[in-house]
Amino acid sequence: MVTSSHPAVDRVVAALAEHDLRPGIVWLDDAVTTAPLAAAALGVEVGQIANSLVFTLDAEPLLVLTSGAHRVDTEWLGERLGGTIARASKETVRAATGQVIGGVAPLGHPAPVRTVVDTELDRFDEVWAAAGHARTVYPTSFDQLVRVTGGQPSPVAP
Repeated sequence: MVTSSHPAVDRVVAALAEHDLRPGIVWLDDAVTTAPLAAAALGVEVGQIANSLVFTLDAEPLLVLTSGAHRVDTEWLGERLGGTIARASKETVRAATGQVIGGVAPLGHPAPVRTVVDTELDRFDEVWAAAGHARTVYPTSFDQLVRVTGGQPSPVAP
């Protein structure tokens, strides 16, 4: 594992510090843009990976933090949230989060993004989230994800 710096990662670290959290950011040797890759690199279960997926809900950005072992049922979740969910373009992801697909963190965005946190993540004492770059992750918990994002705990599929 390597140590480095990147502006998006620095913003995540600063945002975590605002919540009195200072987890160690882990820089991996290679990009881990999928939950199975991240789990393998960390030696954890794929369900412990908090995937950061950006969608739009009626054209507004929506961040869904889901367990790496789950798929989001966009039709079901959209009905639950009272709108229509679609996959966000890479431009929308970048504008909403200041980060690129594959490294989107739960926080450190230019402005708050409406967030749903998959209740499946609560099964684990420790989960791992991206830290603003495709080679970075940090350890956290379900409760911390809900707290730092102001997210809505919810299943993401029936």
